[in-house]
Amino acid sequence: MKEYFTYPHLLVTAQFGLIGLMILFSHGILYSQIAIVVLLAGAIFGFWAITYNKLGNFHIRPVIKKGCSLITTGPYRYIRHPMYTSVIVMMLGIFISTPTLPEGIMLSLLILVLNLKARREERLWCGHDPEYLSYKKRTKLFIPFIL
Repeated sequence: MKEYFTYPHLLVTAQFGLIGLMILFSHGILYSQIAIVVLLAGAIFGFWAITYNKLGNFHIRPVIKKGCSLITTGPYRYIRHPMYTSVIVMMLGIFISTPTLPEGIMLSLLILVLNLKARREERLWCGHDPEYLSYKKRTKLFIPFIL
């Protein structure tokens, strides 16, 4: 029998729950041109990351898929989790559109959840691929050259 309420499932549920709540409580992104630009920049960055990651190589849950391979080109050359960066930037756009304390808290919680997902994935990758440790040393987590 499959387990549906494991830690990876909990993290994904929290991620999408927070994204949904932020969108639900937003008063509309169309009120701010800056918010639209930030959201689109995050979406374009995410699309760029997807083009370097072949279908079936990744999983939405923080687990290692059978037969997956380490991607070190495109945005992955600079950061280890460009898809999470994309989500953070897009949700920052939502927050900028109508910044409120509850949305700020939800964005902070989303960043925490994505950080937990990234850290879990990294622990798994270190045990899966010996190349990952050197990849980790030459790249950043979310923000190129910074973090």
